[in-house]
Amino acid sequence: MRATLFTRVLSLEARKLMSYRLDFWLNVVVSFFTQLAVAYFLWLAIFGYTAEESIGGFTFEGMVLYYLLAILLGRIVRGQERDLTVSQDIYEGALTKFLLYPTDYFGFKYAAHLGDLVPGLVQLTLFGLLSFTVLDLGELRLTPATVAMCAVLVALANLLGFLLRFTVMLVAFWADNVWSLNVMLRFTSELLGGLMLPLSLFPDWAREALMWTPFPYLFYLPVMALMGDVGPGDFARAVTVSAAWVVICALAALAVWRRGTLAYTGVGI
Repeated sequence: MRATLFTRVLSLEARKLMSYRLDFWLNVVVSFFTQLAVAYFLWLAIFGYTAEESIGGFTFEGMVLYYLLAILLGRIVRGQERDLTVSQDIYEGALTKFLLYPTDYFGFKYAAHLGDLVPGLVQLTLFGLLSFTVLDLGELRLTPATVAMCAVLVALANLLGFLLRFTVMLVAFWADNVWSLNVMLRFTSELLGGLMLPLSLFPDWAREALMWTPFPYLFYLPVMALMGDVGPGDFARAVTVSAAWVVICALAALAVWRRGTLAYTGVGI
């Protein structure tokens, strides 16, 4: 896919999201504060009940900081999760035009996905700055190194997450409904990826096993890198494993795509 077309698709999707300003700001503000409030009061109750100073290696302030960063970075990793449009294209026969166009379908969809990251970037900038004045972020150790590591891991996580969802959506070539598969993938990714709970709360054996799966590299490792808890060795391993999963998922998506297009009729359902 040509770079000019890629950037145009990205820009168009970003402008579409920003065109309905009231809906955009309601979604950004309400969703952010709702998620953060639930995490804040839940862990306030847990720390108050257990009377522990630290749980899973986190103080109460550290736990709030973790969820704050997980929410903000999670929006950048996931985008608007409009990958269901892939299955819709197959069901409605709209995929036919993409097969006829002189462009790459994956590149087109990924460009649209990157354009959908605008709300996440707005949240990260706006609420990130606001949090410095409202919350106690003393456990956040921002340095050029931690920011750089986080940026690399977030970029890999974004591509990895998209490839996972894209591959699942391609099952629509054979299945009548893949929405449930998408829900299962989202729940699994959030639970095992550290968005629902920090992985430090898991048993050591489970956490070590999870580090060989793609899920911790979606949310947990980027957050921990920004908090300054990922050393050079752990960072190198995270980049290696996540990059390996990107290759594996890309090959899987390509295989499913080739088999699926052979079965595609183009008439829709």
